[in-house]
Amino acid sequence: MFFPSLTLYNQSMDKTILHCDMNGFFASVELLDLPELRDQPMAVCGNPKNRQGIIVAKNEIAKKAGVKTAETVWQARKKCPGLKLVPPHHEKYNFYCKLINDIYYRYTDLVEPFSIDESWLDVSSSEKLFGSGCEIADHIRNTIKKELNLTLSVGVSFNKIFAKMGSEYKKPDATTLISRDNYKEILWPLPVGELFFVGGVMEEKFHKLRIETIGDLASYDRRIIISQFGKHGAMVHDYANGLDREPVALATERKKIKSVGNGITFKRDLVTDQDVLTAVVALSDTVSSRLRQYRMKASGVRVEIKDPSFQTIHRQKQLDMPTNLAVEITKAAFDLTSNARGQKQAIRLLTVTGINLCDEDDDQQMNLFQSLDDNLIGAERLERTLDKIRNKYGVGAINYGQVLQNDIGIDLEEIRQEE
Repeated sequence: MFFPSLTLYNQSMDKTILHCDMNGFFASVELLDLPELRDQPMAVCGNPKNRQGIIVAKNEIAKKAGVKTAETVWQARKKCPGLKLVPPHHEKYNFYCKLINDIYYRYTDLVEPFSIDESWLDVSSSEKLFGSGCEIADHIRNTIKKELNLTLSVGVSFNKIFAKMGSEYKKPDATTLISRDNYKEILWPLPVGELFFVGGVMEEKFHKLRIETIGDLASYDRRIIISQFGKHGAMVHDYANGLDREPVALATERKKIKSVGNGITFKRDLVTDQDVLTAVVALSDTVSSRLRQYRMKASGVRVEIKDPSFQTIHRQKQLDMPTNLAVEITKAAFDLTSNARGQKQAIRLLTVTGINLCDEDDDQQMNLFQSLDDNLIGAERLERTLDKIRNKYGVGAINYGQVLQNDIGIDLEEIRQEE
């Protein structure tokens, strides 16, 4: 496959893309109703009375004290004894998410949500009306601050990846331009692990090749990168060189997907229930995260099982309610697999697939925050936190204990590469 160099690419065709990232979104929304906590370290967590609760979001004061998203409450309080904790209110976050997106649509209809508090905007056709990309970014920041009393950071660039890295570069409440003229100066000196989609495992492998910075990766022999890392390596090598061509998609024209599944042929056959559970947990995790990425839910689950003699069994079931949570997909997939194994025959290959998909918003008002029990609300919060960590640091940055150091050949980064 031919990949044009930067010198051959027609720069006059460059887009102007923004990545808008709300600053401490959950915590900032909570502070709107709790102004007395604005000058104190504060965090949103699952259950302030539960020592094992997880930090979902924190304000800037708590962040400076070392509090981190996804750590336990007791870890956070050890760093910051005066930390004030509040429970989440997802209905508020969705309400403000809609208001924020309404502001984005004042400037362009090309708005692609990445998560509840992050979106890409293609403002290429809006510059004649509203000014340069940086001017539009500042307009948006000032409007959201004035109308909603919230802040965000915006990256402005000629592609989506660099725009996202721009929004991470300076926080809070800032606009950062990463252009063809300055991206080498700004991004290439950064550690290679800062590049979007370079996870911890890949970063360690890069270090063994003496690739320490994004610039090192950009200038490294592409053929060697592909031989070592396959298509995922080719992708991040392109990203380092500013060769991301993916357009910003209309939120109303998302590709309709009929099913989302992942499968793996194991390093050794699965022979125990514990083996099967480990495999199901890992595969259900990848399926659920992809469903959330597509903003879709599965109304059913299907498993495909292949034994050592290559005999294949398919089983599927409908769920009581559509879901994109790993905890629910895991339960359904494990039940299906366990029943299909019969006399505990060995498994060579297993695939877990979410089927009969619907848009995430279709049943949101009906069940997301009303009829779901507390455990599922907690699972929703935790899994979306995992998404944010993995989006920033790579899929290997955080994992379920069930999957860590497994001996059946599960590597989440490799599974994602095969999607």
